[in-house]
Amino acid sequence: MRGTGKGGDWLRRVRSCRRSVEPQMEPPPGAAESSKLRHVEKDVLIPQIMRERAKELCSEKVQAFTKCCQETGLLMVVKCRQENSALKDCLVGYYSDPLFYEECKTEYLKQREEYRATGIKKKRQKLTSNV
Repeated sequence: MRGTGKGGDWLRRVRSCRRSVEPQMEPPPGAAESSKLRHVEKDVLIPQIMRERAKELCSEKVQAFTKCCQETGLLMVVKCRQENSALKDCLVGYYSDPLFYEECKTEYLKQREEYRATGIKKKRQKLTSNV
């Protein structure tokens, strides 16, 4: 028979295997990991806040582009190039600004901390535009 030669050797292997499978204790939420970000937070949630805030900050250009599109209909591709490029320049300026990213990251971390403390999600006020 196999495994009977050394007495309790197989039992030690089973116990050590069981220890490695048991769940590890995790630190409580919001402990030392309060500033660490998951990939979904870096790649989706913070850029979403950036887009919303950039639209608010470029609201004049958003409104001008929306108005142009509504007035010209199908010809908007040709006739609204100037408004579109002005809007794009404004938005890209904010998207590529590292300080703006840090502001949005700080805002997100505050929202996450508040949610973890209270369990209540904060709803953002939507800008009323058609873009």
